[in-house]
Amino acid sequence: MTHRYFTVSNLISASRIFIVIPMGYCLLTEFPHHRLWTAGVIIIAVATDFLDGFLARKLHQVTEIGKIIDPVADKIGIGAYAVFLAITGDIPLWFIIFVLLRDILILSGGLYIHHNKKIVPQSNWPGKISVTCIAVTFFLATLRIDALRSFFTFSLWLSVVLMIWSSWIYAQRLIIGRNIDNIK
Repeated sequence: MTHRYFTVSNLISASRIFIVIPMGYCLLTEFPHHRLWTAGVIIIAVATDFLDGFLARKLHQVTEIGKIIDPVADKIGIGAYAVFLAITGDIPLWFIIFVLLRDILILSGGLYIHHNKKIVPQSNWPGKISVTCIAVTFFLATLRIDALRSFFTFSLWLSVVLMIWSSWIYAQRLIIGRNIDNIK
């Protein structure tokens, strides 16, 4: 593990925070094909999420700051886009509240672990799968394609199940202390 800050993977992770600006602009501003443009920006954001982790491992650039920037960028991106979708009425408000509350709790738990154990907890795989499913749900909501409405509904409920599952695993880390000493 390296202590460098300005690595390719960290810069890609940080760029996801700024992708929120064109994402919001494209969704909230009426212009021809604005939802397709928004979908394109979402695809770029998701691609950078996979790319930063891949490059960090491939280039041996896994850093403590990267373990913080990546999930924070995810939470900022998902949270901001959730608010945008709430403004447009494309996602139920209860779902948005669920997503935001879960992310706040996970971030708070991570800060608690970092403060008390002096380690940066890594994301768990169910959490990563959950974020991917939420992104698919948001993507489908953005497109508003009637033929995909049932897939959107399935994706929304699958996201809820995955968020509960990953939250349970995070809670075990925090409350029960399971694997907390093995977090790297």
